[in-house]
Amino acid sequence: MATNAKGTTGAPPGRPAVLDQAHVGDIRGALGTIRQGDVGARRGLSAKVKTLVAIVGPGLIVMVGDNDAGAFGTYTQAGQNYGTALLWTLLVLVPVLYVNQEMVVRLGAVTGVGHARLILERFGRFWGAFSVIDLFLLNALTIITEFIGISLGLSFLGLPKAPGVLLSAAVVILAASTGSFRRFEQVCLVLVAGSLLLVPIVVMAHPPLGQIGRDFVIPGIPGGGAELSTVMLLIIAIVGTTVAPWQLFFQQSYIIDKRITPRFIRYEKVDLWIGIVIVIIGAAAMMAFSTAAFAGQPGFGHFTDAGGVAAGLSSYVNKAAGVLFALALIDASIIGASAVGLSTAYAIGDVLGLRHSLHRSPRQAIGFYAIFTGLLLVAAVIVIIPGSPLGLLTEGVQTLAGVLLPSATVFLLLLCNDREVLGPWVNGRKLNIFTAAVIALLVMLSLVLTASVVFPGLPGDAILGILGGGTVLAILAGVFLALYRRLHPAAVTTGATPHDREQRATWRMRPLTLLARPKLSAGRRVGLMVLRAYLVLAVGMVVVRVVQLAVAH
Repeated sequence: MATNAKGTTGAPPGRPAVLDQAHVGDIRGALGTIRQGDVGARRGLSAKVKTLVAIVGPGLIVMVGDNDAGAFGTYTQAGQNYGTALLWTLLVLVPVLYVNQEMVVRLGAVTGVGHARLILERFGRFWGAFSVIDLFLLNALTIITEFIGISLGLSFLGLPKAPGVLLSAAVVILAASTGSFRRFEQVCLVLVAGSLLLVPIVVMAHPPLGQIGRDFVIPGIPGGGAELSTVMLLIIAIVGTTVAPWQLFFQQSYIIDKRITPRFIRYEKVDLWIGIVIVIIGAAAMMAFSTAAFAGQPGFGHFTDAGGVAAGLSSYVNKAAGVLFALALIDASIIGASAVGLSTAYAIGDVLGLRHSLHRSPRQAIGFYAIFTGLLLVAAVIVIIPGSPLGLLTEGVQTLAGVLLPSATVFLLLLCNDREVLGPWVNGRKLNIFTAAVIALLVMLSLVLTASVVFPGLPGDAILGILGGGTVLAILAGVFLALYRRLHPAAVTTGATPHDREQRATWRMRPLTLLARPKLSAGRRVGLMVLRAYLVLAVGMVVVRVVQLAVAH
């Protein structure tokens, strides 16, 4: 076995720690194949392009899947109610998106083990069970919102809702159940291309390009009597819909299922950047054309849902714009349901030891496909049942995602500093500092969101107090950690050394049973205890509030 400069031992070539042997073999992407034994240098431009084309998929799908039904509602709400004043939030979120998903890329390619299973093995049964249970509940609710989006698009197009929703569910299930990873990815890339339907709407709506350019790079808060608390909650919703917990689980497992190994990580990073560019273009397009369509109209400032946006585009721009928006909404909801459903099935398969791969047929992986199919069918049925509290379910998804996102990022950071897991691929110091700052911001936004749900009508002063107090605490914590690092340098794990990097292309994590148990410092143990207490309290309060609203409904 290969041993790095720190004494960490990795798996030899051909013996990765994958949990399903279907995850080992040729890379059969939608647009090309890379043979397992192909270890050529691939130095020519043509060879590199062919490699990239074969690798492309995971980053594109996870990012475009993020512009799902919830995102359509959130981004168009920002445009319809506040114009382009919140466009800057998208630019701010770009580094957050990339850093989170880049860490997931390394975890997937290097370990061959899904996110939930790594949490279970490295942090114990409580956190392993918690990660799977909260992912299952949150994803189930998210899939319901995807079918709500499909129903809204169908209603605008004048098509029957119940048959259309069930047909959409059947299309997603059949696309994933062919036993061919390549065929599923090809379907997904067609759906990704469908997301470009948003671009012609921008051309039709003629938004103010100068104002868009300014608001994209200059942060500001909408004026004109807009309540600070309402604006802040919408900003939190933009964060929650752009950076979601399911993305971490999905991309890591999908990279493993595609059989991407460490030597292709740089290509997967390019794939991720392509996906980020497309998702930001889509989000900015929705804010821009909803601004142009509703400016000066009675509907400005009175957002209802994505169906109302389609109707407004049809009335204030032209019929074609409304139709294209409805089709794009259906397309986005289908790819979102596919990705979110798969992230759940992958995670449960990982933890329970089920066969879990799109390379396997339903007969070869019954449990995996049963979880995926069951989630989609139940969600579709709930949406078509008359009287279902669909608006309440959508609100619950956004709130729970905001509450749970900080914990997901915490474990992502801890795993990416675990040398037994990533060896020479562990985070460097600058990346750790940036990610810690992101976690601090997410925790503050989570607190604001939880407080606003439990205490409706939370004033803007209270929100500013939470953000200000949280910022002070985060700075104090950073100063403390910096002093601790200076006083106890031996106790602090540093990034990969130059010698480590020489082994990166072939280094893989050993089988989980051979890994030494992680030794958590006193500070990390206290931090995890505080995180556990906060999650139990926050999730409990949110659930109680949602139940109260459901009973009232």
